[in-house]
Amino acid sequence: MPKYLLIAAGGAAGSVLRYWVGSTVSGRMGTRFPYGTLVINLTACVIIGFTLTYLGKRADLDPAWRFLVPIGFIGAYSTFSTYEWETLSTMRSGAFALAALYAVGSLILGLAATWCGTVLADLL
Repeated sequence: MPKYLLIAAGGAAGSVLRYWVGSTVSGRMGTRFPYGTLVINLTACVIIGFTLTYLGKRADLDPAWRFLVPIGFIGAYSTFSTYEWETLSTMRSGAFALAALYAVGSLILGLAATWCGTVLADLL
């Protein structure tokens, strides 16, 4: 399958899952704090950490997986631009402490989640 079709297929799956996860989490936890985006960003970090580490160790795997998962799926599923917008909007509303908690929490937890993904891949 040509790489652009793999990217498109991964992107379609990633964007649909992003919407479902974000709306499900927000529906359960509320929208005062962007929990949905935080969950998406953290799970994206685990997935990209796992995928790139695992694919890097397994040269025998078809390179098409790189187009499908980290480029297509994670590219559509990850929400960094949404994270930045929500941080700015929270700051503009005057909730500076909440914006700082979200920004710093996302950074620290995102790095930890990415590390967890690499550890999981190293166990295989």
